[in-house]
Amino acid sequence: MRDRKRIEAQLADDAELERRTGDVEAYFELAREGEAVEPDLEREIKSLGDLVDQLEFRTMLSGETDSLNAIVTVHPGAGGTESQDWAEMLLRMYLRWAEKQGFKTEMNDYQDGEEAGIKSATFTITGEYAFGLLSGETGVHRLVRISPFDQAKRRHTSFASVFVSPEIDDSIEIDIKPDDIRTDTYRSGGKGGQHVNTTDSAVRITHIPTGIVVQCQNERSQHKNRDKAMKMLRSRLYEYELEKKQAATKKLEDSKLDINFGSQIRSYVLQPYRIAKDHRTKVEVGDVDKVLDGYLDPFIRGYLLMKRQGGVPVAAAAEDDLE
Repeated sequence: MRDRKRIEAQLADDAELERRTGDVEAYFELAREGEAVEPDLEREIKSLGDLVDQLEFRTMLSGETDSLNAIVTVHPGAGGTESQDWAEMLLRMYLRWAEKQGFKTEMNDYQDGEEAGIKSATFTITGEYAFGLLSGETGVHRLVRISPFDQAKRRHTSFASVFVSPEIDDSIEIDIKPDDIRTDTYRSGGKGGQHVNTTDSAVRITHIPTGIVVQCQNERSQHKNRDKAMKMLRSRLYEYELEKKQAATKKLEDSKLDINFGSQIRSYVLQPYRIAKDHRTKVEVGDVDKVLDGYLDPFIRGYLLMKRQGGVPVAAAAEDDLE
């Protein structure tokens, strides 16, 4: 059904492209006959150009897993409250982006910070090409600002890591042997009702051969939490195997996987100047507040263009997109 929906959308796009091209040709014919149609012709040409740009953008999402839903995990780096607050800001940024795309989101695991922010959060974004669009967000994100937690109002630098993996449905088999996993249950913490916080309904699953750990505490039922955790584990294992195959041939993916706090992929600077800059693609957006409110389109497009060009940065100014 998903393939059928995608093919139907492609056929509809093809028909729309043919219709728009026919409209432009008709206006040219009227212009040759002496009709004053220049304003209409300019409008149709711009509309056709926008459609072509949109269709070209979709051709960059042709990977095997690009059309799938995305599972996003956000972790703060070292720095305590500062980084935990920054991690929550990133969480909000991605939730706002998903909302603007018309995608659905579901929180799988959420752990409050000690004073502010979050210790970690994992959520699923459901929508066509969600993973393909967000695949370039994996890595370390850096924030520079005047700390709201520092009475001396000094400038602080905070880090948080983001990991994005595709949600693998049941049609793709991932062999998980019972002997290879360890399941632990524990009492949920953070937000939730009385039942959630007083029973061992939260589930943590460890895949022993790879060391991958997933957890879910959002549901009241331990059984439902285990089902969701297993889906998350299948997703992580699929990405793990995919990364092993690509490591030898795709240098671009190597930088994506190097999640340490000395190799940030993007910086968000609020002081002493204001800018959001991607260090891989060189794309910059001056309205950093708009970026933190979910405006990620210039960065997503820049990453996909760079990926298509074999890792060559696209030095395109993103400021024009704000107009």
